[in-house]
Amino acid sequence: MTSTKLQGKAALVTGGSRGIGAAIARRLAAEGADVAITYVNGSEKAGSVVAEIKASGRRAVAIKADNRDADAVERSVKEAAEVLGRLDILVNSAGIWRAEPVDSLSLADFDESIEVNLRAPFVASKAAAALMGEGGSIISISSNLADRITDPGLAAYSASKAGLVGLTKALARDLGARGITANIVNPGSTNTDMNPADGPHAEHQRQKMATPRFGDASEIASLVAWLAGPESRFVTGSAFTIDGGANT
Repeated sequence: MTSTKLQGKAALVTGGSRGIGAAIARRLAAEGADVAITYVNGSEKAGSVVAEIKASGRRAVAIKADNRDADAVERSVKEAAEVLGRLDILVNSAGIWRAEPVDSLSLADFDESIEVNLRAPFVASKAAAALMGEGGSIISISSNLADRITDPGLAAYSASKAGLVGLTKALARDLGARGITANIVNPGSTNTDMNPADGPHAEHQRQKMATPRFGDASEIASLVAWLAGPESRFVTGSAFTIDGGANT
């Protein structure tokens, strides 16, 4: 798939070395954007994504940045803009999963969930907004578990992701007058190495869906690409849930 809808645009996708983040990075490049990604440990996977994007004729760079380090997150935004020459699109995709019932959930795990899943998107969005002009787009990846608590053990994860929804709506209000949109995508069960469609918990998840199958990361990426493009400029402050009807 090749397109020119994002021709001349530059994007940063946090957590873009694998899973949903990597699919988003590839799709934005296929739509014509130059793309920077961040990663923590998967340097080989990050390099593979960058090589694939470069082979398609787009510019790409991988930047090591841990979402637990606010300074590193801010630096990654600035570096992406410096390397690519501009920044038009930020996708907050990096995240962690910590699942424990509240009576055994450690404060360290709760704090880390907030740091990675909520504080880092705030830091990145603030830094990116300072570099964006009219037509800029901030898109965050949350979860259907932000507003639907399906099982025990979701206190840290759901709290952090629900906070990300609130942050996105506030960003839309703060940045709308400048022509910058902010939206959020809430995926449900998606086939990635973190939650494989053939994993031990997969059937339990499928039973909750109206469409009993896992999503593909490319399906999430297609919505993100639309939100980043010219056809969605009047869409802001919106949350889009893609979960096979689990919230139906």
